[in-house]
Amino acid sequence: MSAHLEVTGAALRAPSLRRRMACWIYEGLLLFAVMFMAGYLFSTLSQTRHALDNRHGLQAFLFLIFGIYFTWFGHKGQTLAMKTWRIRVVDTSGHALTQARALWRYCLSWVWFLPPLILISGLSLSGAETLWLLLGWACVWAVLSRFQPEGQFWHDIWAGTRLIHSEPLSR
Repeated sequence: MSAHLEVTGAALRAPSLRRRMACWIYEGLLLFAVMFMAGYLFSTLSQTRHALDNRHGLQAFLFLIFGIYFTWFGHKGQTLAMKTWRIRVVDTSGHALTQARALWRYCLSWVWFLPPLILISGLSLSGAETLWLLLGWACVWAVLSRFQPEGQFWHDIWAGTRLIHSEPLSR
């Protein structure tokens, strides 16, 4: 399937929430490898010897690397996790995303993490409490898509994008 293929009609329906969340978890596992390699590269180039040294620089670098990852693959229509779960990201008309729209979608997707991270910054929480707060917010954010008429995540609505079911390529 070409990245420039136009999708119309019933094919624009959102995959089930269960499938999208399974893809989200798998994407996190894949991003762990990207984060590991990017962290190693950053530490080597910046000569960082301790994990807490230059922490904000590393966070900014990872934000940039993830932005490149999601913009590139968003423009192509699918990340590896999305290919596995047969999900494709398109604009509201069913066309492939421009790089600008893919970047905008990436920035808006931080609503999955930003509210609890802002809350956490003012509290002295343990690692377990932080994890539960992040997971709780992710669950709330995912369930909110059920209140959207087309079942899309809210950051996709704001970005003018949508997740759709993607048929496998016929051979």
